[in-house]
Amino acid sequence: MPTTLVLPSTDSLHVKPWPDPVIDRVGHDPRSAYVEQFWLGILGPSTTWLLRRVAAHLEATPAGFDLPLSDTARALGIGGDGASSPFVRALGRCCQFQLAAAEDDGVLVVRRKLPPLNRRQLARLPEPVQAQHQRWQDTELATPPVEKLRRRSRCLALSLLELGEDLEATERQLLRWRFHPALCRESAAWAWERHSRALNEAQHASEAAPVPVGSGPAAA
Repeated sequence: MPTTLVLPSTDSLHVKPWPDPVIDRVGHDPRSAYVEQFWLGILGPSTTWLLRRVAAHLEATPAGFDLPLSDTARALGIGGDGASSPFVRALGRCCQFQLAAAEDDGVLVVRRKLPPLNRRQLARLPEPVQAQHQRWQDTELATPPVEKLRRRSRCLALSLLELGEDLEATERQLLRWRFHPALCRESAAWAWERHSRALNEAQHASEAAPVPVGSGPAAA
């Protein structure tokens, strides 16, 4: 597939998933902590946010969707016209790092997962971040496979709830992703309890916030 992007004549791209059995198994969701901690310094914030948005859309519409270019650029705060605009450069960087590719005119395939950084990419990061990545790798190697699955299913369940899914829909989606049924039930329940607690804490904090002087009915 070509890794250079030619923009279509219309103001939209049709985005489809780019399946890869290996990267889909070992890679990282664009919304994951790994991407935020390590890929961000390679891709830059604009490209990272674009990949996060695409991942959320592909999760909702797995067969693909139409990406309105101008509206998406403005929504991400990287608008502008022409081939040198920040948004077009962000699309180009997706292709440059083989995280996306132009399939046909007006069609872009995008990876659902980002691969682990290779040695050359790691060398571009500051030394403290390289050391942090090494600690992350050491922790991953020491973590039992079952615990990795549990941690991943919990993270996905929490993301689904934060996107507006309910408890049952979250469990069904985990089943569709082929997690073990018992793990789906446990992860959905864990995420529901954590999500509900966070909502309650936010509500209590809002109710306890002091009313600014000069506001409210008494000030009328």
